[in-house]
Amino acid sequence: MARQVNRDSATDSATDTVADSDAVDGPAGAGEPGESGPDDQFRQAKSVCLRLLAVRPRTRAGLATALARKGFDEETSGEVLDRLERAKLIDDAEYAEMMVRSKHTHQGLGRRGVKSQLIRQGVDADTAEQAVRAIDPADEEQRARELVRKRLRGMTRLADHAVIRRLVAVLARKGYSEGLAFRVVREELASAGRDTDSLDGVADET
Repeated sequence: MARQVNRDSATDSATDTVADSDAVDGPAGAGEPGESGPDDQFRQAKSVCLRLLAVRPRTRAGLATALARKGFDEETSGEVLDRLERAKLIDDAEYAEMMVRSKHTHQGLGRRGVKSQLIRQGVDADTAEQAVRAIDPADEEQRARELVRKRLRGMTRLADHAVIRRLVAVLARKGYSEGLAFRVVREELASAGRDTDSLDGVADET
């Protein structure tokens, strides 16, 4: 009897998983354009977009890519995306503002890093630039210092020149400017009693 209950429980769990997947992506083939008229194509394309937007916000470019992968033509996709923009269901500027808060505050990315990610996700350069202007320079510097202090705690056995190289590289990958990276690393190493002679004048030159 116990074995039967366990099998039934596993079956129910698998069924729930499939149901959850269908709620997001639709059943296999759902939303893909078939042999139908323009109105049906429009409804199918809109359905694809609404399912994706129900999961998380998307850029117009991201949705356009999803529709292209599903096989919808550019004209149908454009009409659907225009309609969703007019309804404020797509708003790249609002999306960019949300991503700035997430990427900078929670992931510690610098301005350059956030802007680069926004552009990769389909936000145009001007909108991305406007969004990252909301990052306060003092706050950006503080996030850089927090990253350096966190990494520095695990580098007690490394030579000073190796520590400098690694910390500057960390900040560069996070999208902080060279000048800010060198200055923050130098000041934090000095506070920790580490040698910073190799960084003298570097921050001023970058």
